[in-house]
Amino acid sequence: MTPLAFQSAFAQALFAPPRERGGPLAALTAQPAFAVYRNTVMKGCVDALEANFPAVARLVGRDWFRAAAALYARAQPPRDPRLLFYGDGFAAFLDAFEPARELPYLPGIARLDRSWIEAHAAADAAVDVAWFTSLAPETLGAARIAPHPATRWHWFPGQPVFTIWRRQRGAGDAGEIAWQGEGALLTRPRDSVQWRAASPADCAFLEACAAGCPLADAAAAAQRVQPGTDLAQLLAGLLRAGAIVPAPTAINGETP
Repeated sequence: MTPLAFQSAFAQALFAPPRERGGPLAALTAQPAFAVYRNTVMKGCVDALEANFPAVARLVGRDWFRAAAALYARAQPPRDPRLLFYGDGFAAFLDAFEPARELPYLPGIARLDRSWIEAHAAADAAVDVAWFTSLAPETLGAARIAPHPATRWHWFPGQPVFTIWRRQRGAGDAGEIAWQGEGALLTRPRDSVQWRAASPADCAFLEACAAGCPLADAAAAAQRVQPGTDLAQLLAGLLRAGAIVPAPTAINGETP
């Protein structure tokens, strides 16, 4: 067996159930020391998930979370040695996880926890307000802007996911929660991740900008999902949040 084949088989054995640990490494996996090592690896995966999804863990309790995390780790072992990024499929796992059926907002909470990590680790970019203010009115509609590299946004129809999530992150009032759809915007224009509520128009606008649409088309997308939106106010709010930057082509002078 080549070194690469051995490493692959060893990694598979670490996460395989006992009945599937035969094959060329059967003698190795039967040793007591292998079980100790396997348990250490599994604990590291579960610990990483608990650290990466703190709002989910607080909502369901530590025992529930760690049991679910162990099942996830067996099904989806880490592919990246940087455990900060482990759990990219955890929200989808919770979507199909039968014990979570009574908590339909839980996958959304996981998506926001994941978005926090992505925003935290994203590349830096300058929010060039001067570039926006320098655009001539006749070129404004053709201008292209893009979400800041750290910007993440979600709309949760029918569920107050953002309110529940931010309370688990230690922010927000403790009053009664209005059960209605909510949006969330996370970004990191400077040193720390910031978040605020987002409207359907905000989310549609950002989706269009991410797809490379010019400003006029992004504005039209926002109006379609939320007629009557004040586009100047929407744009100003995204600028204040540090959520948008000039598109790279705009910086290079290839668009108005």
